[in-house]
Amino acid sequence: MTKPLAVIVGAGPGIGMAVARRFHLGGFRVAVVSRPSDPLAAFQASVDGLALGADLAREEQLQDALAAIEAWGGLPEVLVCNASAGVPGPAAELSPARLLDGLQVSVGSALAAVRWALPAMRAAGRGTLLFTGGGLALKPEAGLASAALGKAALRSLALSLGQELAPEGIHAATVTVCGFVRAGTPLSPERVAQTFWELHLQNKGSWEIEQSLH
Repeated sequence: MTKPLAVIVGAGPGIGMAVARRFHLGGFRVAVVSRPSDPLAAFQASVDGLALGADLAREEQLQDALAAIEAWGGLPEVLVCNASAGVPGPAAELSPARLLDGLQVSVGSALAAVRWALPAMRAAGRGTLLFTGGGLALKPEAGLASAALGKAALRSLALSLGQELAPEGIHAATVTVCGFVRAGTPLSPERVAQTFWELHLQNKGSWEIEQSLH
């Protein structure tokens, strides 16, 4: 029997790689889309899967990567959206153009990936869509307006999908990480990855659409 496929969009060396390892350990084939500058060799060495580089600010690069994943392993049972972008500075100095650039990475790439994965999930009557949120969505901080707006929009997308898709058997949820992710702390990449895994395993009657980690 073919193993199910998990896809992580925006897989960096922290949360993204930890999620890839956790789902691989759980019996999934894994494909990741990372920034071209991230060390994809580290993924290839730890997980027997597919790793592709793409600039998520350019939707055509993401679409090319998703098409390559589909050709390699089909469509996913689990999609994890982990990309994030933002420029430092106060809200009053954030230009609309810079805002839109960040939103394309943080939210636009997630929406594009969801729209790619969703038809197959709907046809199967099951699937899991997971999003890496942040505490800035709940409590913005001065000087971090771009990142806060991105996380707030992503949270809204995830919660909307969670309500809309549950009747179709598709579980959408966000993990709101309230703090800095660091190894050896309560917010380690491994703890975040385990939370994603546990959300995926939840029974339909007890589905949560958000978990907050502190």
